[in-house]
Amino acid sequence: MKPTIALVGRPNVGKSTLFNRLTKTRDALVADMPGLTRDRHYGHGKVGDRPYFVVDTGGFEPVVDEGILHEMARQTLQAVDEADAVIFIVDGRTGITPQDKIIAQRLRESQRPVWVAVNKVEGMTRGVVVADFYELGLTEPTAISASHGEGVRELISEVLERFPVDEESAEADHPKFAVIGRPNVGKSTLVNAVLGEERVIAFDQPGTTRDSVYIDFERNDRHYTIIDTAGMRRRGKIDDVIEKFSVIKTMQAVTDANVAVLVLDATQEVSDQDARLASFVLETGRALVVAINKWESADEIQRDRIKREIDRKLTFLDFAKFHYISALRGQGVGDLFKSIDQAYHAAMIKIPTPKLTRALQLMVERQQPPLSGKIRPKLRYAHQGGTNPPVVVVHGNALEQIPAVYWRYLERSFMTMFKLQGTPLRVQFKRGDNPFQEKLEEPKKQSLMERRRKVVAGKKEESRKKLAAHRAKKPLRP
Repeated sequence: MKPTIALVGRPNVGKSTLFNRLTKTRDALVADMPGLTRDRHYGHGKVGDRPYFVVDTGGFEPVVDEGILHEMARQTLQAVDEADAVIFIVDGRTGITPQDKIIAQRLRESQRPVWVAVNKVEGMTRGVVVADFYELGLTEPTAISASHGEGVRELISEVLERFPVDEESAEADHPKFAVIGRPNVGKSTLVNAVLGEERVIAFDQPGTTRDSVYIDFERNDRHYTIIDTAGMRRRGKIDDVIEKFSVIKTMQAVTDANVAVLVLDATQEVSDQDARLASFVLETGRALVVAINKWESADEIQRDRIKREIDRKLTFLDFAKFHYISALRGQGVGDLFKSIDQAYHAAMIKIPTPKLTRALQLMVERQQPPLSGKIRPKLRYAHQGGTNPPVVVVHGNALEQIPAVYWRYLERSFMTMFKLQGTPLRVQFKRGDNPFQEKLEEPKKQSLMERRRKVVAGKKEESRKKLAAHRAKKPLRP
């Protein structure tokens, strides 16, 4: 198994910067402010032939006993319990602090192997900087610069030496689904309900989740990745730079996922922002499942209202399944997961060309494309051009004359015939070229008589030139 390495330390000591360095990504948000990372954030790294998991944690404030900082500290301790090794990151420019001593004591109590990484030492004398941190009573401190990469490779190599080489083969592709929605609709609570544990912070405060958190898990002996994303508000409501980055990370998570789970709040109206989120998912071509959360808190009037608003504002999501759930109580989560599996299979389906062509012929027999002037487009055959979303490429003549209404008719008919529930489908037209066009454009072959005439003419011209040259060399008579 790959070893799991947790990054622990006070706020703003460079944990997320080191996480990005170890994973060779920019998955963790980085800014010069404390408390940016709040949830555990997992990533994959590799040094030579040594792969590993690395966990970015929130800033550890061990003396706080309430509020969001307490929840962050609890998440950090849980990450330590799950880890095989811990890298304790301290700030070389600030020096040792009372919080560092308390964290060191907590790590000793965890009985996990701990390495002390003294960060931000660029341009400083390393021996002098690390001297103070021997007081922590842990392993020998290692001076690093996460932002510049100095000493990072040596540190992670030293950590991995105590673990055997993972010879496990690469895992096959598996479903990824992103949980998206406006702030405070219960996304993190739903993630915890799916996982069966308090994996991410669920706090009654909008904007608790700031980063997209990727979590691998297994269900019914199958591997999945769930992505908890930050809530997306209207652009005019976003005045925090960090929140703007969170919106970008959410959009990237939707693009990276196979299925998006749009979470709505049953106690609130379906807003324009909900419709924009759904439109973005549709534009990216991702499969979609809609979860109306907090159903247990809604009264009859609110339930009737949100059903009417869904019919009115989200009519373009007729391909998706809608579930009325309670993430807090776990009601309806099992059925929601079945729809996620169904949407994933529909998004990744591979349909043979003969079946697509026969389906196309049935559609044309049922409803031919309308005339464009004196020309009627001809649809000849179809084949699949991609997955997630499924793409059907239709070949024929005069396809540029097909109107949008017939385009939509083909898309809906393909989805109905192949029972594609939960994913959009796209039809692309490709005008067929005449296979005989090249032959028609070739010069006509010359007849045998014409070739003989040319040969005779050539010989005559050659004899004439030789005779002229002979006469030119013959001396003139006196």
